[in-house]
Amino acid sequence: MATKKSKLIHWPGKEVVAGCDEAGRGCLSGPVTAAAVILPPNFAHPDLNDSKQLSEKKRDALRLVIEQEALAWAVTHISPEEIDEINILNASIKGMQDSLDQLKHPFDLVLVDGNRFHPYSKPHQCIIKGDGKYLAIAAASVLAKTHRDEVMMELHDQYPHYDWNKNKGYPTKAHRQGIVEHGKTPVHRNSFQLLPRQLEIPY
Repeated sequence: MATKKSKLIHWPGKEVVAGCDEAGRGCLSGPVTAAAVILPPNFAHPDLNDSKQLSEKKRDALRLVIEQEALAWAVTHISPEEIDEINILNASIKGMQDSLDQLKHPFDLVLVDGNRFHPYSKPHQCIIKGDGKYLAIAAASVLAKTHRDEVMMELHDQYPHYDWNKNKGYPTKAHRQGIVEHGKTPVHRNSFQLLPRQLEIPY
């Protein structure tokens, strides 16, 4: 392992913390995926960072390390149908709280990436850009991103016209061109504006 140290830190308090994050909030298709992770107090890895700052290769390698070394972890996918029903913010928070409910290790405090959360059975602390500050949140961001990417690769095999193997459901030009040419799929989010107004087509 490299000798450099991660710039991220453990939560400075004495509480056992569970870090939470989500992936796919801004996508037009597929689930929003949330993760919760409890890391051991001595956990360290020089590459761990906000998943958006990591290469796919590093994310995949870190996923294996986190899943092996975490005291507990869980991942939840919230479907496009449920996103349409309860909105993307509520879906993201529900995914995080469902993941917390699955953890098999006790914890005292929830660290949430971002600035919004709903009341929960444990105290929580919202931290803007927390995935670039605290190891537990960064670990959750890696699990959320890698597990969601896995789902999108599987969906790409079913619906190959939208370039999901590359864009993972985000609103790229290729994705939107696929919608123009082939229409929407059952895994598109109907509550999102799938196309700019000048490109909208009847479904």
